[in-house]
Amino acid sequence: MANDDLRPSIGVLAEHFPGERRVALVPADVRRLGKSATITVERGAGAEAGFPDEAYIEAGATIAHRPSIVSSAGVVVGVRAPSDLASFHPGAVVVSLGGRDAGVARAVFARELKHLALERLPRTTRAQAMDVLSSQATIAGYAAVIEGARALDVLLPMLTTAAGVVKPARMIAVGAGVAGLQAIATARRLGAVAHGFDVREAAREQVESLGARFVSPGEALKAREAANGYAADQSADEQAALRRALAPTLAHMQLIVASAQIPGRPAPLLIDDETLAGLAPGTVIVDLAAESGGNTSRTEPGETVTIGGVKIVASVNLPSQMPADASRLFSGNIRALLEHLIPDETGLQLRPDDPIIAGLLGVDQTLRAAA
Repeated sequence: MANDDLRPSIGVLAEHFPGERRVALVPADVRRLGKSATITVERGAGAEAGFPDEAYIEAGATIAHRPSIVSSAGVVVGVRAPSDLASFHPGAVVVSLGGRDAGVARAVFARELKHLALERLPRTTRAQAMDVLSSQATIAGYAAVIEGARALDVLLPMLTTAAGVVKPARMIAVGAGVAGLQAIATARRLGAVAHGFDVREAAREQVESLGARFVSPGEALKAREAANGYAADQSADEQAALRRALAPTLAHMQLIVASAQIPGRPAPLLIDDETLAGLAPGTVIVDLAAESGGNTSRTEPGETVTIGGVKIVASVNLPSQMPADASRLFSGNIRALLEHLIPDETGLQLRPDDPIIAGLLGVDQTLRAAA
């Protein structure tokens, strides 16, 4: 092992964003990273997720207050982009979400920091183990079905009792990405009759592999898959036609999990007022795209609203409702990234020819202009 004085220093910050209960690194991963780096954890950083300071100390970390961490650590990790970037020492490497926030971009440029924004991770096989968006979408898809089940006035599974038979609820995931597929899998485990909708024909096999029925938009409305794995952009007319084609299917569903999102852009409108008017009273929509505008015309981020007897549940940051496992998965992604950045005792390596590093450091032109 290299001398501690020569090893990179990693600081783990506590989260101060309202409602954020996750932590970027858990003790198990701190122990693994401790072979190649010295790690300091902000006091109480893991408490909300069930990881006390004592567990970090046992894993080999030092506990300190925030000012000493941000003023000295070479690499600072967090879940959300820190709001106090102006206090960081110039040249520090910040690993967190926040790559599409213009305010974060301004602070990064002003302080000459290097921000490895996790949203910008290339979607390549090599980078899969570092993909926090996918790991957290898995948690969100599970949590969405649990939220929906609480709000429904019917049961998800079929029950046969002496008092009569309860039919299974009909559920659909609108958007068969990571979150949608996890929602389908969870709903199936709970006994619902599950469906999956996506404009990408490539999603059919994934939906059907989970035992759900794939709902196709029809040949004229299918969209190709872009290089980043998301559906390619559609025109306003195509989106309107898609809403009309989807409406009859949604009218027969009791639980709708909407998860269609476009990185760096407002979420597409998939359920408008006309579609809402055709849904049966008691239908529940869980809108996972609430933070980026929502997939429905009546989504209110952080709120549950009722329109004509239809509930629209727009919880934000669902992974934080299950902070222990959400943190473990997030931490596993961060550990994989840090092991890539610190491959051996030679220290931190930010090679510009590395496509992973180049992607994480890349700044969207809109944010560059805003900064």
